[in-house]
Amino acid sequence: MVKAFLKGLFKRFSFNLLNKRNHVKLGLYGPPNGGKSTIANRICQDWLGQEMSTVSHIAHETREINIKEQVSIKNKKGKQLTFSLVDTPGIATKIDYEEFIRKGLTKTEAKKRAKEATKGVIDAIKWLDNMDSVVVVLDATKDPYSQVNITIIGNLQARNIPVLIAANKTDLKKASIETVKAAFPQYPVIGMSAKYGKNVEDFYEQLFKLVK
Repeated sequence: MVKAFLKGLFKRFSFNLLNKRNHVKLGLYGPPNGGKSTIANRICQDWLGQEMSTVSHIAHETREINIKEQVSIKNKKGKQLTFSLVDTPGIATKIDYEEFIRKGLTKTEAKKRAKEATKGVIDAIKWLDNMDSVVVVLDATKDPYSQVNITIIGNLQARNIPVLIAANKTDLKKASIETVKAAFPQYPVIGMSAKYGKNVEDFYEQLFKLVK
């Protein structure tokens, strides 16, 4: 049921937007609270000196597509890579307003957040065909074999979109990069801690291989 729900959404928004691309778009995709916005902020802080997105311990903090134009990074050889960074809402199959109430939000706030989060999921999927490359951000402490993750990866693979998997939160003891690699052996996996900047230089090097 979960897989069918996501497949329906992905199929519904399978548009051909290739001729609308004016420049390279790099999308950050994945389930809620994997660290997409933290990675977006790390990139923008390192190369633009400013933050891009708001982060929170409550899921679905990012409920709208956030875009930072003209992000330029350099590697150790001085080569420059410029792209538009697209931070997307976390993709989920079920968004229950009662979960937000348990996090301390009022009922009115919780219902509003749930409605916005649902729209955010649809928008994220709608934007997928407009991506040139995608970084799938996963929490390395969690089981990567979820239906949401498998469906996201499957749809990216079907669209032939270049993918890099960021196994985030490696600063935590339960993190397992090897488990993520075993789950998706068809794609390169980089372990990192966006929060603390761990292995971020290797992450940037991988972006040069990803974004073409």
